[in-house]
Amino acid sequence: MNIDQILDQIYILPETSKNNLKQYITEVSHPKGYCLMEAEKVVPYLYFIRKGIARAYSSTSDNDITFWFGSEGQCILSMKSYVEDKPGYESIELLEDCDLYMLETEHLKKLFNEDIHIANWGRKLAENEMIKSEELIISRQFKTSLERYKDIIQYQPDLLKRVQLGYIASYLGITQVSLSRIRAEIK
Repeated sequence: MNIDQILDQIYILPETSKNNLKQYITEVSHPKGYCLMEAEKVVPYLYFIRKGIARAYSSTSDNDITFWFGSEGQCILSMKSYVEDKPGYESIELLEDCDLYMLETEHLKKLFNEDIHIANWGRKLAENEMIKSEELIISRQFKTSLERYKDIIQYQPDLLKRVQLGYIASYLGITQVSLSRIRAEIK
């Protein structure tokens, strides 16, 4: 996806506002395995995925727990860093070579004060991210791992082709052995 498509899917901006915002957006590329954000650090950027896939995870003493996958057109940000300028909870790892659009949070906040349209765009971005978080929490609380796996098949089928099964199992909160059983049950 190009940057215009990504920005427009969040909130349609007047052309002047969009151009003001785009002047602060740069393209960056990072290889598979790159850690884009580290937990317990303030991340002064947000990113949009032009090409590739990423995962958000938290580490425990035993393992990593994946709780989000992002692919083309999606935003990558630490809400804690974005909203409060405080260290985030999550780490973000790139699961493929990725082409990203990068925007420094400081520039974006400056634009919020100068342009009401960009401020509204930022509000919509935050609202969208909050809804995603809410849906994730509700899914984890009220759906079984089988139901959540079926959701992946229905809503994010490309994950199954692009992401290691160990990360899918972690995302579902189960072991790889349990995931294999679920996959056998569905076939």
